[in-house]
Amino acid sequence: MTSKLTYVGAIGMTAIALIAASPAYAAGTTAGTTITNNVTVDYQVGGVAQGQQTASNSFVVDRKINLLVEEVGSVTTEVVPGQSNAVTTFQLTNTSNEVLDFALTASQIAGGTAAHGGTDSFDVSNVRIYRDNISSGTVGSFDAADTLVTYIDELATDTPIRLFVVADVPAGLSTGAVAGVQLRATAREGGASGTQGAAITQTAGANTAAKDTVFADVAGVNDANRDASHSAADDYTVKTATLTVTKTSRVVDDPFNGTTNPKLIPGATVEYCILVANAAGGASATSVAINDSVPTQLTYVAGSARVNGTVTAGTCNTDGVAAGTNYAAPVVSGTVATVAAGDTRTLLFRATVN
Repeated sequence: MTSKLTYVGAIGMTAIALIAASPAYAAGTTAGTTITNNVTVDYQVGGVAQGQQTASNSFVVDRKINLLVEEVGSVTTEVVPGQSNAVTTFQLTNTSNEVLDFALTASQIAGGTAAHGGTDSFDVSNVRIYRDNISSGTVGSFDAADTLVTYIDELATDTPIRLFVVADVPAGLSTGAVAGVQLRATAREGGASGTQGAAITQTAGANTAAKDTVFADVAGVNDANRDASHSAADDYTVKTATLTVTKTSRVVDDPFNGTTNPKLIPGATVEYCILVANAAGGASATSVAINDSVPTQLTYVAGSARVNGTVTAGTCNTDGVAAGTNYAAPVVSGTVATVAAGDTRTLLFRATVN
């Protein structure tokens, strides 16, 4: 008697043994892996065991190209005018199922709303991209140990790396000025260490027996297409001190009237009041140096300078201190350590009319 096996179903068999595929990682089974599934069928005829029948099926796992670029943090990067090496921080993760290279591009938006709500109003300069050096320096923060890059070489699957977009801020900007930046990564072929891989093409048409390629990146706010690219945005917001200086004077006394209705005649004492005001909403001004030249028609009253005082109704109070003042003819100088945003500090001194 001859038995011919034509179909193996899910029921009606004496025994079915399946060999399962290997467990998948988060990024999925590695592209190019051959998955083989074997089946065995044992059966009897008239109570007599017959020869075991087997069948096998194999296929090659196709390549899923996916990646994720994310801003690290959720707030704008505050900068000051003229600042060098201002840093925005991103993270790139290869969520493909193969080791890949990634081309990197940092760009700036042109007007419109920036990532954190401000309106883009200026461009930074000298824009560069650095990869965090996890073997030296401060891991997770930009420092001199980090590596200047234009692409990422041989990035393993499910491996997040930190990237820094670093730029210089122009001088002369006001508080609230915003510059929006974006970091884009594009998957490139891997497999050749030390050189950027070629562009990747998605497999067209029906599935083939070879390792096909599928772009699996999901469209989002910064990525409108499944194109093996992804980007994220951040921005720089200027926060600076805006100082205004006001100088007033009053006659304190004269040789004939004393302090009662004094006049500005030779021998009169004049008190100068210099107010340095820092606008609200900005940053503190530090190491504020005030220098005032005494005209030749006046003689400085020795020891009269007071600095870091307060103001009432636009007039200097006499609560300043002598410490931090100096007179080196003809200049009276004073230094205020800090003028906080929204605050006013003063320099006061006296001179007599020659």
